[in-house]
Amino acid sequence: MSGCPYFQQRDILFKSRHLQKDEEERDDSQDGTNKASKGGIIYGDYLQLDKIVTAQVLQSELKGNKIHDEHLFIVTHQAYELWFKQILWELDSVRQIFINGHVRDERNMLKVNTRIHRIVMILRLLVDQFAVLETMTALDFFDFREYLSPASGFQSLQFRLLENKIGVPDNQRVPYNRRHYRDNFRGQDSALLLCSEQEPTLLQLVEQWLERTPGLEEDGFNFWGKLEVNIAEGLKREKEKIERKAESGDKDEQMEEFIKQKDVLSSLFDEKRHHHLMSKGERRLSYKALQGALMIYFYREEPRFQVPFQLLTSLMDIDTLMTKWRYNHVCMVHRMIGSKAGTGGSSGYHYLRSTVSDRYKVFVDLFNLATFLVPRDWVPKLNPTEHTFLFTADTCCDSSYCSSSDDSD
Repeated sequence: MSGCPYFQQRDILFKSRHLQKDEEERDDSQDGTNKASKGGIIYGDYLQLDKIVTAQVLQSELKGNKIHDEHLFIVTHQAYELWFKQILWELDSVRQIFINGHVRDERNMLKVNTRIHRIVMILRLLVDQFAVLETMTALDFFDFREYLSPASGFQSLQFRLLENKIGVPDNQRVPYNRRHYRDNFRGQDSALLLCSEQEPTLLQLVEQWLERTPGLEEDGFNFWGKLEVNIAEGLKREKEKIERKAESGDKDEQMEEFIKQKDVLSSLFDEKRHHHLMSKGERRLSYKALQGALMIYFYREEPRFQVPFQLLTSLMDIDTLMTKWRYNHVCMVHRMIGSKAGTGGSSGYHYLRSTVSDRYKVFVDLFNLATFLVPRDWVPKLNPTEHTFLFTADTCCDSSYCSSSDDSD
């Protein structure tokens, strides 16, 4: 039968249809090659997962009383510490760009903004991460809490480094059991904290950058001098407008509000008062830096100041999210242990509650800029033809511009 022309033709037709069907059903998703089979580093080795996923040692299990939720407690805090490490990585790179003077080349501001924004996004994640830990009840925590002592979240070296490098002032810290915070660390950890206190903080570096804001020069645009004149004239017009009104209770109230507004705006140009507020810790930026920040705030829509304004906004976001993180921590601790002492020996909830205040807010001056808002027509006018600094950014033809060999990394 194999020599029969009929069967030969049928066999050829069958094979042709089968081949056509195979081509129609061909799965392009399976066309790849398994490179891992040829050797080299693989996923688990690259991430060193053998170390990470075996780092959850339950103290309750070691004591012969394994508690299920201790695993969640450990994993959550380890995740926090990994994200703290990434924040420090980004923060150190940004600080190095400022320290090396590379920020004078304004093209590098995109890199600065990108990394600061990344820190903001990580902090948002950390704030939300409390929701996972709060799936554990107070009784669930109580079951294994005794095994944690004397370990405490206060002993997080990375979080203390983060505070120092951003710029939390040492004299504004709340004492920990009436002792300096560094007394709770020993050896290399204590040395690292001391070193971080002596390094330029992000606040100090941003302050120096703000002091160079184009347009502050007295022999140039002289923003501060013109603003002072414009505000004085604007206040004079406001007062005259109120005085022309008929006598009434409403007029008296308006005059009282005007006097308050005048005192606030006039204080802006009192350099001695500014230094006094700095000595009390109520202001953090230098007088010149405050001028630069306010100028960026008023002219944020101008091309030259759009990126700087984004940076100032992100710095406020960092402060806001750090405050939210502290507040969420306070609420969670109160919910879990009430008014009991902390495992590390602090007063627990009461101590943590005292840290949720402006004393830990590094860029508080940026928040207070809104205090000095004035009508747009009081802001000194810019002439694009005359004031070319609005459109000509500072650039440097040197290795400071972002390159593949970025020494800020």
